[in-house]
Amino acid sequence: MSYKALYRTYRPSSFEEVVGQQHIVTTLKNAVKQNKIAHAYLFCGPRGTGKTTIAKLLAKAVNCEDQQNAPCNQCRSCLAIQQGNHPDIVEIDAASNNGVDEVRELIEKVKYAPLEGRYKVYIIDEVHMMSSGAFNALLKTLEEPPSHVIFILATTEPQKVLPTIISRCQRYDFSKVSQNEIMARVRSVLEQEHIECDDEALRLVAQLADGGMRDALSIMDQCIAYAQNHITAAHVNEIYGITTVSEKIEMLQWIFQHQAQLLLEKIRTLNEKGVDIKRLTSDFIEILKECVIFIYTQDVTLLNKINEEEANTIISGKSSRELLALIDILMETLEKYRTASSAASYFEVAVLKMMAELDSSQRPAAPVQTVYTQPAAAPVKPAPAPASPAKPQIEISNMPEGTDEEADLTEEAPPIEIAPSIPTPPEENISVVQEKPAEVHSEFEIPPLDYEFVMQLLAGANKEMRMKDESQWKLIDQKCRDRDLNCARIANLLRNGKIVACGENYILICVSYQALANQINDPAMKSQINQFCYESLKIKKQLFAITQEQFKIETNDFLARSRSGTLPEPAQVAPVEIDEEVGKTEKTEPEQDVVEKLCDLFGAENVEIIEEE
Repeated sequence: MSYKALYRTYRPSSFEEVVGQQHIVTTLKNAVKQNKIAHAYLFCGPRGTGKTTIAKLLAKAVNCEDQQNAPCNQCRSCLAIQQGNHPDIVEIDAASNNGVDEVRELIEKVKYAPLEGRYKVYIIDEVHMMSSGAFNALLKTLEEPPSHVIFILATTEPQKVLPTIISRCQRYDFSKVSQNEIMARVRSVLEQEHIECDDEALRLVAQLADGGMRDALSIMDQCIAYAQNHITAAHVNEIYGITTVSEKIEMLQWIFQHQAQLLLEKIRTLNEKGVDIKRLTSDFIEILKECVIFIYTQDVTLLNKINEEEANTIISGKSSRELLALIDILMETLEKYRTASSAASYFEVAVLKMMAELDSSQRPAAPVQTVYTQPAAAPVKPAPAPASPAKPQIEISNMPEGTDEEADLTEEAPPIEIAPSIPTPPEENISVVQEKPAEVHSEFEIPPLDYEFVMQLLAGANKEMRMKDESQWKLIDQKCRDRDLNCARIANLLRNGKIVACGENYILICVSYQALANQINDPAMKSQINQFCYESLKIKKQLFAITQEQFKIETNDFLARSRSGTLPEPAQVAPVEIDEEVGKTEKTEPEQDVVEKLCDLFGAENVEIIEEE
């Protein structure tokens, strides 16, 4: 006897043996039991999902002699249908019988009563291949067939079937069979055939089948012919030119570790073996996509290509933003394969781009634009008060530190806004001069706040503290026009910052761009900012700044890590130490110096001190 393929040998003989499509099986079983059988059915869905099989089972059920257990597979009618020689079950391939003449011949035979069964069943496969004339010839018969006739139309492309045909049928949409169901069914078949198969090989077969049960059994048939009684993942890989999941994970690890030499050698080896590079690229996209989904959901049931352990291996130390950036590179490469003469070369460039992307994401971000800084201030010479207040100018410090031009800009125009109605006496300029000014670093030298440190700040944040500090933060607007220019300068620096998190000893604010955040985080500015917050806002906490873009990324990852329970411990920030005498000293001593200098210049009898109300 000739060999019979697995998908034919193990074709389901009852509704209970059907893999997947439970919604269709249940509906048809109930219809048969209640004798509510329609005159026409349309089965549509992907290839190998059971359309023809269920059509034959329905034909067996409606003609079975035991209606309570239909199909019983024991009566004469069931056995005849199973052997393919029942005279009342007619299978037609519309791909080769798609003309008007064939349909007219069919219509002529429809009016005759069944020979053995209760119903005459016509199963028309690939019905979308019929011509418009054939469809129109079938319309009237399909709408009002004789009571003893049932039409079952099967197609993989329902959009090509005339709407007038579809409206006359009960439509059933078949879905792809899940990988787990395919693996379970194939494992059951192999046990009956007494053949061993590794779990990894089963998973590869299920992935190759792409939701088709028939395809899975056909692939396994070929693997059995190649590997005999024990099938491994390597055998499937050799036959179909694919890589295993473990190999793909290993290649991803090489990308993460910047092992370019190993990776390029592996790609050349795979290309020489005839591995489909386009399919490999698609598999990488699917694996990385599932990793991102797992980061946000922590739902194992959503993983198809990989399992939980493999997902955690890939995700380790990587953020969703980094993985999505790698997916973008692979999708762009996949699009370019259409015009590529060598897919392997494009794929090599893609993995190198992925390494560069990871390298740039781990490097501190460069400032977006330059903002004014506070260079070392030169001593200010007393000068007669101008008749009208000078319009302040914005300082731009792109010049080397220590130049005369830079000092002149600092003297001439501090970076603040001054109301035109309030003149600025020259004496007040003296009050902000420091004999030993603090060194302020360039914003290019200050890296952004560490990602994990910000995550620790967010982990220790307290909503009540934030609400309390926000009420005090509103006072900054009033300080922007303060007569104390040093106070006004720091107020203008912080005025656009928004509080996003507060702890016992710290405040995290969000600003518009990185250079401004760097200036606020500058260690040389910390003491001045802390002093300002304490004296002007009554806030005695350490101040940290990040950009809006970083805050958005951090909060997304914070939510994901919160769901997965992987948040870090809250940051331990030391309390701020404030010298409460500094403010008094800075205000009283310069005032005494001004009076003494005025007396020396004009004589004590010509100086009259008037206190401002």
